[in-house]
Amino acid sequence: MGHPPAHDGPAIAVSDLRMRYGDKDVLKGLDLTVHPGGVTALLGPNGAGKTTTIEILEGFRGRSDGRVEVLGVDPATGGEAWRAKLGVVLQEWRDNGKWKVRDAVTHFADYYRPYSEPYGPDELLELVGLAEQAGQRIRTLSGGQRRRLDVALGIIGRPELLFLDEPTTGFDPHARREFHELIHRLTDLDGTTILLTTHDLDEAEKLAERILILAGGRIIADGSPDQLARAASTTAEVKWIQDGALQIHPTDDATDFVRKLLATDDGAVSELEIHRASLEDAYLELVARFEAGDADTAVDTFKEATR
Repeated sequence: MGHPPAHDGPAIAVSDLRMRYGDKDVLKGLDLTVHPGGVTALLGPNGAGKTTTIEILEGFRGRSDGRVEVLGVDPATGGEAWRAKLGVVLQEWRDNGKWKVRDAVTHFADYYRPYSEPYGPDELLELVGLAEQAGQRIRTLSGGQRRRLDVALGIIGRPELLFLDEPTTGFDPHARREFHELIHRLTDLDGTTILLTTHDLDEAEKLAERILILAGGRIIADGSPDQLARAASTTAEVKWIQDGALQIHPTDDATDFVRKLLATDDGAVSELEIHRASLEDAYLELVARFEAGDADTAVDTFKEATR
């Protein structure tokens, strides 16, 4: 079962984070607080600053200015004991494919023993769904199994906070679904806090309770997938079949419209559908506004709509 987090406070607390490379400002005063538990997804176009932000939070990169605390510690000064509380799963991890799965897990567990009680190999492989592959060599694993091993090595020290960078790139639909089930299991069983970066908006919508959209070095939208979708468009599209013909009607109040429609249809309405803006619609609209130079208006609109 899960364990109570040792740190009492926000998992991540960032204030006015700035990062400059030469004369280029990559992060321009980013503010962010992530409380323990659940999955937060960080989205944004290429060059928005996602990778830089994650690397600063992980302690792999310095910063130009601002206050950053991860599990109550400044990553720039975090020691090995602090680092052992973090789990990091990169896009690609180069390893020795000749190793057997169980041997790799056992080997990595030794690094955590001075700081925590890591998962036992059998318990961990059962958790990530690799118990049957324990004796296989890593190079024989499928793509989905390989990614499960990446996560196993990332969580082996029972981290309070797990960073996942583009976790399902190149996955087929079956492997992606299995991976999503694993992420839900981690948050449900161990209460692990997860910060996820992805280009897959469908994945973000399925996994994350909270979506952050980063563009131009700052967060331009913050809310649940449903909040962001509603902020992108208040208009819903109602479709139905009546007298053999397809009817389509846009409305700002789909619930009221459907209630009135069904109250007067005498059973003639069939195949009723309501289509609202998706997270993808919201994301594309917001980024388009930002790239058109209308960032302040976009931010204000989404803040108002997601309160």
